[in-house]
Amino acid sequence: MALVNAVAHTGITVRDLEASISFWRDVLGFELQQRLELSGQFAEQITGVEDAHILLAVLSRGEHGIELLEYLRPVVRAHVCPRPCDVGSFHVAVSVDDLDMAAETCAEHGWQLAGEPQTGVDGPLAGSRFAYLRNRDGSIVELIQNP
Repeated sequence: MALVNAVAHTGITVRDLEASISFWRDVLGFELQQRLELSGQFAEQITGVEDAHILLAVLSRGEHGIELLEYLRPVVRAHVCPRPCDVGSFHVAVSVDDLDMAAETCAEHGWQLAGEPQTGVDGPLAGSRFAYLRNRDGSIVELIQNP
């Protein structure tokens, strides 16, 4: 018996909830499902962050959900920007029809290519194109264009 029966969502802490909603909804086509505000003991106990006060939005596209979290408190927070090779780094991969157009559109919304798009040459990756994009928060989205 499997321990996990489904992936519920991927959570991403952001600096500007409204701008992040706009990107995931208006650019990538995710649908806004709900908005919540969490604080007090409930937020503190879930996150392990003392005095946590969080604005959050849940968006979905197909089966996968994205939970965007903007912490209002604590006021003092670190801004980490791990490289893809750093332990703790993560990314969300999305399938696109036209990688170049998607990268250009994302760039208009503050997401820049982390490197150059690449095409797989062997095995199951053959013919697929891949690119990582990064925003100023340090979040990473991978674009995948299948042949």
